[in-house]
Amino acid sequence: MRLSIIIPIYNEKYTVEQVIDEVLAAPLPEGIEREVIVVDDASTDGTSHLLAGIVAGRPQVTLLRHERNRGKGAAIRTAVQHATGQYIVVQDADLEYDPKDYARLLAPMLAGEADVVYGSRFVPRESRRVLYFWHSVATVS
Repeated sequence: MRLSIIIPIYNEKYTVEQVIDEVLAAPLPEGIEREVIVVDDASTDGTSHLLAGIVAGRPQVTLLRHERNRGKGAAIRTAVQHATGQYIVVQDADLEYDPKDYARLLAPMLAGEADVVYGSRFVPRESRRVLYFWHSVATVS
């Protein structure tokens, strides 16, 4: 099984190397390999130049580039088109999310308890189930 970690990047020269190092070092559940797909969304601050050196010699990291800035959503769509993993995580390049949480995010899916997992910095760290859609729809008479 493979986890595709996609990293949309725009002007993150101060954190780009750290985020890639932390993503590559993050613990994963046994039997899960990782691929990292970085999309440089036409950075103008020197990030593009740094990325070439950071990615060199790291075969599990694929670097893609946009010729012009198209936004985070477009960078994510580009990465998803190249992802080969059964699971996908979006990792912000500013380290807003902690790569050490990947195993916790994957756990409910690997246990067959969830089809999708959303992480949030606004809710407690333990997992919780959201109501099924058909349980939350009110009937009108």
